[in-house]
Amino acid sequence: MVTVSVIKADVGGFVGHSASHPDVLDTGREELERAKQRGLLTDYHVSYCGDDMFLIMTHDRGEDNEEIHRLAWDTFIKATDVAKKLKLYGAGQDLLADAFSGNIRGAGPGSAEMTIDERPSEPILVFMGDKTSAGAFNLPLYKMFADPFNTPGLVISDPLHHGFAFEIHDVKEHKKIVLNAPDDLYDMLIFLGAPSRYAVKRVFNRSTGNIAAVSSTDKLSLIAGRYVGKDDPTMIVRAQGEFPAVGEVLEPFTNPFIVEGWMRGSHQGPLMPVSLKDAHPSRFDGPSRLVCLGFQLANGKLVGPRDMFDDPGFDEARRKANEVANYFRSLGPFEPHRLPLDEMEYTTMPMVAAKLAERWQPLE
Repeated sequence: MVTVSVIKADVGGFVGHSASHPDVLDTGREELERAKQRGLLTDYHVSYCGDDMFLIMTHDRGEDNEEIHRLAWDTFIKATDVAKKLKLYGAGQDLLADAFSGNIRGAGPGSAEMTIDERPSEPILVFMGDKTSAGAFNLPLYKMFADPFNTPGLVISDPLHHGFAFEIHDVKEHKKIVLNAPDDLYDMLIFLGAPSRYAVKRVFNRSTGNIAAVSSTDKLSLIAGRYVGKDDPTMIVRAQGEFPAVGEVLEPFTNPFIVEGWMRGSHQGPLMPVSLKDAHPSRFDGPSRLVCLGFQLANGKLVGPRDMFDDPGFDEARRKANEVANYFRSLGPFEPHRLPLDEMEYTTMPMVAAKLAERWQPLE
């Protein structure tokens, strides 16, 4: 069995919130190389999207392992020290806990982990987002694993034909439910269509019970009780065989859908699929970006990566995302570009409401 762990955090932006500094990423690589040399990790890859550093790790310690999570936490702390020396913006902003307490969950960084029995060929796709929020993967996960117009394998491939089970988290009430596609499809869409509150955590093949996908569902504002930025989620998806093909996994991103994020995490706009070289959102801190790295697992080793969105097949999605971004930006501080008030409760809304409370008068 091999565990794939992706743990990410914003430890400092270069320049502003737009990108990751090479010295910060090198610190991550140095720390994970030491862990590999002492046998804690089987393999690793350090990457980025915008100002977030993503630690992609394989090991045999299982999920929620204290040693692996401590490694990630300590790596982010050392990277934060580098960010502070360079006076990068928001150094350590995702590290909400004062100290490591045994698990990364609830401490600020986001995580997605899965433990699998490696197949003879094991393609995995790691998605890394910036300037967006937990729940951003609801629509693409639905299309990958429940929509035959996106994934014809659901119709014509026997290993997929019996459908997939979706584990959905209520991130505000800290509850979960498992709903099956296609049986519970209409009920499931009630929740998936509200990504600010409900997020798909895991997807399983119903025939085999094997995990197909896992995403991070951590919401920083709900952890901190105040605005601390968007959650910049990550996701791991297995492909081929009993899961959708690589092309079926990537197909949902050919049409840029609307997500929360952008400037101060308080706006809505299109999610733009980009290659690593374009993963530095700077126009109004956006549009929200998504990178996908593809690997082949070989005895726990990460063969790759391939930069999956570095493909002219996604040029039209990028063009369309820019067009949609122009329209949303033209709305300025008005909804739907600005988030609804109930999603703005972690910004200045409570202070403004308190300041003006006495100026409100009852209607005649």
